[in-house]
Amino acid sequence: MTKPQLLEVLAQVERGALSPEDAASRLRSLPYEDLGHTRVDHHRSLRSGLPEVIYAAGKSTQQVLEIFRALAVSGVDVLATRVAAEAAAAILAEHPSAQHHELALTVSLRRSETARRGHIAVVCAGTSDLPVAEEAAVTAETFGAEVTRLYDVGVAGVHRLLAVREQLDAADVVIVCAGMEGALPSVVGGLVGVPVIAVPTSVGYGASFGGVTALLGMLNSCSPNVTVVNIDNGFGAAYTATMIARAGER
Repeated sequence: MTKPQLLEVLAQVERGALSPEDAASRLRSLPYEDLGHTRVDHHRSLRSGLPEVIYAAGKSTQQVLEIFRALAVSGVDVLATRVAAEAAAAILAEHPSAQHHELALTVSLRRSETARRGHIAVVCAGTSDLPVAEEAAVTAETFGAEVTRLYDVGVAGVHRLLAVREQLDAADVVIVCAGMEGALPSVVGGLVGVPVIAVPTSVGYGASFGGVTALLGMLNSCSPNVTVVNIDNGFGAAYTATMIARAGER
């Protein structure tokens, strides 16, 4: 439940349009709903401004479906990440208006109709980084941010990055996904005056060590506006970027 939804329930009680008993029924799942296998955190939006997200990896199709259903009934924007094809099909069968983003391995159900809040640029070094970049882009869009995608602008052809400088400058936050040596976030950080969230990807040959080389390079960035999330964690980067982009509105 979001803050506006809670305020509307209380306003209906005040106007006499909703009985206290009915209001209590609507609020019965706060602060969480126990599904047996999962305790769904319906208070998350009230506390942090963004709802709980389903990390589908390691969960059965039935578990993912039940969690998705519980969040959808509460009226919040719903996002599931790392969703297998079987689970995605089950969600879409029950929620036809949901969107399956195959490249990002996500399923989203956007319920709010509010205007976009904050502008996030999602940048990736190469086409191989697209799954992580798209996870970030879809996450930010699901939670209401305006997203600009700037893909395949790695440092091996830095002129490609300079060609989109104007679009970088328009963003409130920049997410940069890169594998191999992970140099791109430092370069972007030196070009923009906003926070840069670096996402190391597991792309590269042997000595990239599944993204560890990029991670260490990004952690040692000489651009002071660069911060780093875990390997392939496009979701975490976008969740944080969305909160940063909204912070100026408080």
